[in-house]
Amino acid sequence: MTALQSDLISAIRSIPDDPKPGVMFRDITTLLGNPRAFRRAIDELVHPYAGTKVDKVAGIEARGFILAGAIAHQLSAGFIPIRKRGKLPHDTVRIAYSLEYGVDEMEMHRDAVVPGDKVILVDDLIATGGTAEGAAKLLQQMGAEIVAACFIIDLPELGGRRKLEALGVNVRTLIEFEGH
Repeated sequence: MTALQSDLISAIRSIPDDPKPGVMFRDITTLLGNPRAFRRAIDELVHPYAGTKVDKVAGIEARGFILAGAIAHQLSAGFIPIRKRGKLPHDTVRIAYSLEYGVDEMEMHRDAVVPGDKVILVDDLIATGGTAEGAAKLLQQMGAEIVAACFIIDLPELGGRRKLEALGVNVRTLIEFEGH
């Protein structure tokens, strides 16, 4: 384990039995509140793309907004909010996606990307991958070229990374936790 990984892991709060017994919730709000850890995470997520052309950074509601906004700022790129259905005020495009216990819908503004835009997709964590897969499909349907999908945390046992890679999306994560 690298020093960066150790620092990030120690900055994340783990909450047992949330949202249900047997699940360990990985809470990044403690990382966000730690100036050094937050900066290191953003710098590490930005580093591979610095100096390359990135038009937009798409953040998945809600913690993904925080990370994507900071990454967009560092890359001098625009920001795209991808939200749950009914939260955006203008003309939207929508996709249904699978959750662990059902189906939901997310949307973005129809004019958020133009075909050929190079986009990085961001969220705090990838688990089963349903939300990230839905967001990636939505961006691809609108003609965006997804440069990468970036997450602080991967829960590899749940297989989300494989869903994105099956769509041809490069996945970048900073740390892994075993289990749920």
